[in-house]
Parts: sequence; structure tokens; C-alpha cells
Amino acid sequence: MKMLIMKKFNVVFFYLLAGTVFFSGYSQTPSLGTRGKYYIVDYSPSGQSGELQIPVTYTLWVPAGVKTIRGVIVHQHGAGTSASKAGAAAAYDLHWQALARKWDCALLGPSYHVLNEGTEIGPGEAELWYDPRRGSDKVFCNALVALGEKAGHPEIGSAPWCLWGHSGGAQWISQMTVMHPDRVVGAWIRSGGTTKFHSRHPEWPDPELTEAVYSVPIIANAGVREKGSAQFNGSWIGMMATFEEYRPHGAPVGMAPDPVTSHNCGDSRYLAIPFFDACLAMRLPAKGAKTQALKPVDMSTAWLADEFGDAAVPAAEYKGDIKKSVWLPNATVARAWMEYVKTGTVGDLTPPPAPFDVKVEEIPNKGNEISWSADADLESGIGGLIIMRDGKDLTRLPTVVQNGSARQAFQGISFHDTPEIPVPAMRYLDTSSHAGEKHTYTVVTLNGAEVHSKPSDPATVQKGHAY
Repeated sequence: MKMLIMKKFNVVFFYLLAGTVFFSGYSQTPSLGTRGKYYIVDYSPSGQSGELQIPVTYTLWVPAGVKTIRGVIVHQHGAGTSASKAGAAAAYDLHWQALARKWDCALLGPSYHVLNEGTEIGPGEAELWYDPRRGSDKVFCNALVALGEKAGHPEIGSAPWCLWGHSGGAQWISQMTVMHPDRVVGAWIRSGGTTKFHSRHPEWPDPELTEAVYSVPIIANAGVREKGSAQFNGSWIGMMATFEEYRPHGAPVGMAPDPVTSHNCGDSRYLAIPFFDACLAMRLPAKGAKTQALKPVDMSTAWLADEFGDAAVPAAEYKGDIKKSVWLPNATVARAWMEYVKTGTVGDLTPPPAPFDVKVEEIPNKGNEISWSADADLESGIGGLIIMRDGKDLTRLPTVVQNGSARQAFQGISFHDTPEIPVPAMRYLDTSSHAGEKHTYTVVTLNGAEVHSKPSDPATVQKGHAY
């Protein structure tokens, strides 16, 4: 096990590449059974003009058994200290990992260590990173090269990106899309936007938009309760500015107002992940292709809807003004979108994968410890798990609703759409079992819509030995 200790701004950060991982004063234990490895690179701030003046940590998850990484899914947190800490857990998200695994992609969680809640360019403030022209673009690209070398996948340094960003992170991915349109598979802009979000000139000059920028699939997403808010109205303006500026150019851009939230991310992941799934299917080059050049968006599969409407139809059937229409990549995303803009969430009728690799160990004087692995359901993640003993329910994990959502989530989803810290391990101690007793255990996964998986294969323990 390798440990790296660094001191920055009188704060000590610890990073362990296996086991428990410590992030700027708090720790977490990654969930078991993620079927992949984590890699971390860390950069100190620069004192040079035009270079990044905020320290940053990048955590990358690479799925096991992948021969060639086809892309990098970036989950970028917003401004402020709480968002920075939450971003440190992004790569440990089982639901986003399921998307990455499906497409042989890596999952990246950046964490910019801001010093305060400031959102401009004062010392330690967030605009120092969320305007990538101030150095975070260069460090990000360097980090991908370094992480690729660590992981034994040098192609990560030049692979295309799916960009997800919240608030200040939405600012960052908007500008990164302008700077690198040929590398962006798709972008999800939550509670932020592009040129009209800021009016800080010359501090934040408007970017130059090109035809290449108008070729990138984008969904702009904001909470309806942000509209008119003294604190968050700019996030609503950002969503509208992105849509209204790009769509008249024929850009594949849609918007998805969230009817139940303000600035928190709510259940937006249940639409964002299907959106990226569609973009990856449409745009990634074939496995083994000699080039990483992205395919153009296939407009023949598009569905369209009215601005602020809640009904989408195939593009050929749409009767309104196409330049003002909400673009959606295919029928699957359109159906999810129609539900989301009405309810703020998306249902799921299909069962999740069954847990696997269940083990039981007798812990002297404590009970039986059950551990397992589980892949997240691509549509709705892992809502919970049921531990069964001798064919009967023993316990359910978790037991509380998370983050004001109507759904439960095993990892617990934060305000920032990242796993709550500490990230739970996939293990449970049955303290009601006694030494010498023989019990059979199985585990069932519940997805985010409460649909049960098949039970895992059974596991037993007898006389202190796992079977």
C-alpha cells in the first residue's frame, strides 16, 4: 500500500491507493465489489499568472478487465468547500460506474481544494478553477495523461469525454466544450450555463462559438425553484442561455427543467445517465478502431418537444418551430424526459443484476459478517440491499430516504449528486447469530425504483470457516 502525504495552504491531505482513502480531513472506505481500480494524482497550486492557483486531486476509477479505455466520464462538482469535498467521492459512485463499465470508460472525480465559499477570482476562490482558461484545462489534460500512465492505459490521455457538471462545474464543462468540442461525446449542464451566466468583463470574456461547438449533444438542466431565486436565478438563466443560444444553430441541445428542486441535483442522474448512454452508443468509434474521432450525432433518431412542454414526438412528426424545439437523442431518452419534466424523477420496471461473490465469516464473540459484491442497475442504481438468512429477510440497507429524494439509495446521494461520505462498504454483521450455528445467507439488490433482483447464490459458514 502506497501513501502520499502533501502539505498545502497549511492543510495536510492524505491519500491511500487502496483500503481507506482520506480526503482533506475526512475519510471513506470505498464500496466492495466495484470490479475496478482507483488511481489518484494530485497537483499543487501554481503562483504563475495563467496557471491553476487552486490545489486539485483527481481520482480515476478504471473498470477491471478492460483492454482499451474508450472514453472518460467526468463528474465535476460545483463551487465552494462542501462541493469540493463531495467531488472527492464522485469516482466511487456505483451508478456512474455502471455506465462507465458498459462502455469501457473510466470515471473521473476531480476535487478542487478551494479555501472558502467565494465564487470569483480572489485567493482560493472557485472561479480560479471553474474558468478553465485560468489553468484548470491544462492541469486536467496533464492529469489524464498521468492517470493513464499509472493505470497502464495511456489511451486515457487522448480519449473522448462525457462531461457532467453542477453549478460552477456546469460553467467549467460549458467552457471545456467550447475549447475541446472534438473530444466531447456529450455534456450535461446542471444549474449553470455558458456565455450569459456571467457578465464579468474582461474577467470572464465570452467564448468564441464555432460550428464544431454546435455539433456537441447537450442537455441543460436546472431546478424550477431556482427561477427568480435571489441566490440561484443565475443558474436558471444559464440553462435558458445555453438552450436559446445554441438551438437556433441546429445544435443538438435540449433542456430539462426539474419541477421539484432548487439548486440541489435531485434525481437528475436518472435522466443524465440514459442521456450519456445514448450519446456513447451514437458517437463512440467502434471497438478496436484506429482512430478515437467521434461519430457525428445521428439526427434521424431524434425526438423533439416544445420549449417547456412535456410531450415529445419523433422529429419527423414534430409540427413546431424546430429552432425552438427541445432536442432529445432517441425514444428511450425522450420517454424518460417526459416523465422527468413532470415528476422530477424517472421510473424503472426492469430488475437489477443479482449480487455475487457472497461470503460469510464468523467473527468470534460478535456474529457472522456477510460481504458481497453488486453491480448497480444502469437505469436506477442501487436503492438498497436485503440480507436474507435461511430464506427470511434479516435486514434492509439503507433504512432512510436520502437527500430529500423520494428514493432510497444504498450509497446515499448528496446535494451534489455524489455518494454521501463515508461511502458504505458492502458488508453487514449479523449480531443475532451465535457460534456454532449454521445459517445460509443470500443477498438481494433493490434498484432505485424498488424492483428486486434475483437472490444471490447462497453462502454459509460453519465452525469459523466461510463456504
